[in-house]
Amino acid sequence: MIVMDVLDVSIDLPAQYPSVSLRESEPPKRSLAFPVGLAEGTALALALRRMESPRPLTHELFMEVIRRARIEVIAVRLIGREQGNYLAELDLMAPERLLLESGDVVPLPV
Repeated sequence: MIVMDVLDVSIDLPAQYPSVSLRESEPPKRSLAFPVGLAEGTALALALRRMESPRPLTHELFMEVIRRARIEVIAVRLIGREQGNYLAELDLMAPERLLLESGDVVPLPV
C-alpha cells in the first residue's frame, strides 16, 4: 500500500472545480491531483485549515457517528476510476457488533 498525505485543495482558474493534491509520504514522493465537487472541496479545505463552519458538515456528522460507535478508520483507499470519478473505500474496525432498534436503523439507507 502506498501512503499518501493530503497537501492542499485549490482552484486554479479557469477551472470550475477544486482540485485535491496528494503526495506520497515516502520517496519517490509522487503526487496525484484530482478534481472534486465544490461542496466537497470546501469541506476538505475547511478541515485542512482547522476552520469551523457555521453548521456541521456531512463529513463531520459522519465522523461523529463513527466516533460514538467506537469505530476506527484504518485507511481510506483510492481503488479505481469510473466515468472520470475516483472511487474510494473505507477500511473500518469496530470493537463489537452494535445492537440497535430497527426503527433507528431502517431509515439509514433511504
